[in-house]
Amino acid sequence: MTQPLLRAEGLVKHFKKVQAVDGISFELHAGETLALVGESGCGKSTAGKLLLRLIEPTSGTVFFQEKNIQGLKEREMRSLRREMQVIFQDPYGSLNPRMTVGDMLEEPLKLHRLAVGRERHRVNELLGLVGLTPEHASRYPHEFSGGQRQRIGIARALAVEPRLIVCDEPVSALDVSIQAQVINLLQDLQRRFGLAYVFIAHDLAVVKHIAARVAVMYLGKIVELADKKALFAAPRHPYTRALLSAIPIPDPSLKKSRTVLQGDVPSPYNPPSGCRFRTRCPFVRPLCSTQVPVLENGVACHFWKEIEPFAAASQFTAVNERLLRLQAAFRS
Repeated sequence: MTQPLLRAEGLVKHFKKVQAVDGISFELHAGETLALVGESGCGKSTAGKLLLRLIEPTSGTVFFQEKNIQGLKEREMRSLRREMQVIFQDPYGSLNPRMTVGDMLEEPLKLHRLAVGRERHRVNELLGLVGLTPEHASRYPHEFSGGQRQRIGIARALAVEPRLIVCDEPVSALDVSIQAQVINLLQDLQRRFGLAYVFIAHDLAVVKHIAARVAVMYLGKIVELADKKALFAAPRHPYTRALLSAIPIPDPSLKKSRTVLQGDVPSPYNPPSGCRFRTRCPFVRPLCSTQVPVLENGVACHFWKEIEPFAAASQFTAVNERLLRLQAAFRS
């Protein structure tokens, strides 16, 4: 096995008494996509900021190419920023409304002294990579649609030729049809440049198309970490099963049973003792309130082996020939 590009060990981030992230660990290899998924407030975006050292952890360590980024000085960290970039959720709020697209793309080039003397040519190259034209360089952010703005954000991340990009819900603010275009663009760029992605999302249907592995977070902890195919076919944690059962199936004739979680997500200010999911878990037992489950074999649940197998949608969905013909027509 090759050394991982990125490695997080026991990452913890507490904002005073709010336990936003509480001891997560994982690895990411070059050219791979790891998705962080979960409900709003589970700590996904905070984890992404910790990986980039945009905020400092309460404890734990992040290694990039086996280098502890917490121990780097400001000058060393600035140099490392070339390797680690981010795409933000809001494609408009992340762009400076007073700068043209060309100026925004030139800024990182000048900061890192890249493409010296040919900055404008490089800007045109970046615009072409994301499906825009050189004419767009002279325009301002308010002159673009949401999908175009996100393409500009992607171009800005690519400008410094990174190896890792943290995608913080990059398609959640876009229309469904535009989401597909941006996902396809990210996949094409990954194949072309060997990029590694940490893809933060709450929509498992989107994650299914782009991720190689999936880490499911709940209230600051990773409750399941598995290969995408294994997780969608046979999820082991009760929370993952509930998330998968909520994915709509494009077949009106199918009646699908859903696992509806009771109650609200507990406050990270005062999380439950033992297993944090126990207050909403349909399989809860007395042990769950006293002992914290450890993430072993990719799942943090005391009784996952005793829960009956999950009925994946692909196992009970009949083939809809009419739907298949319709999809084939759109692809052609």
